[in-house]
Amino acid sequence: MKKKRRAGLDTIRGLALLSMTAYHACWDLVWTFGLEMPWYQSFGAYVWQQGTCWTFLLLSGYCWTLGRRKLWRGLASFGGGMLVTAVTVLFMPENLVFCGVLTLLGTSTLLLIPLEPLMKRIPARAGLAGSFCLFMLLRDVNRGWLGFEGVRLAAAPSFFYRNLMTACLGFPPRGFFSTDYFSLLPWFFLFLTGCFLYRLRPEEEQEGCSIPLVTAMGRHSLLIYLAHQPIIYGVLWGVYRLLP
Repeated sequence: MKKKRRAGLDTIRGLALLSMTAYHACWDLVWTFGLEMPWYQSFGAYVWQQGTCWTFLLLSGYCWTLGRRKLWRGLASFGGGMLVTAVTVLFMPENLVFCGVLTLLGTSTLLLIPLEPLMKRIPARAGLAGSFCLFMLLRDVNRGWLGFEGVRLAAAPSFFYRNLMTACLGFPPRGFFSTDYFSLLPWFFLFLTGCFLYRLRPEEEQEGCSIPLVTAMGRHSLLIYLAHQPIIYGVLWGVYRLLP
């Protein structure tokens, strides 16, 4: 029997999509069209961006167990990430996306398929605490050290940071650049945190609120993610062409 979608989860995902779309619209305005918005580079804007990312990854991990076609979902997300990379390489190299969030979501979804038997043997609370602690410990590994948001606990071995393959793992070489970079470390452990969070849910969950358009967006998140940037850019380009 086909599982019924949970409107509350789709609504949260839809709200995160709206937040992401607004953030990327601001990014285009600042970095592509040259609009001066000092607040966009403030700490508050950073919290906005990180909050949206955390919501997506935790929710994706939470929903992993609910999914019926995990292999297909993983391949679709990974393929979408590869498509974004290919488009930016060919048409927008100055805005290159390598190891973006779709690639991470696809990779994480696929990795958990063979790891599922092991996951089930780990107590939910221990798994939740361990995953989140590992995420916090590795949060700044892209910068060359262990620690969280600038708190340096120890330097990571420099020989880890070698090439594009190590960049995918979380160890980017000197000069590496990507406008959307979500490596396996540390972000896989935030995805995993969401998986263990699901196992702590009550046996009977509420259906959750539904906001018609927003909830519908949450049901089609991959398609919207792939389409939103070209649409935003096209709209902004048209507006700037019409301005005197």
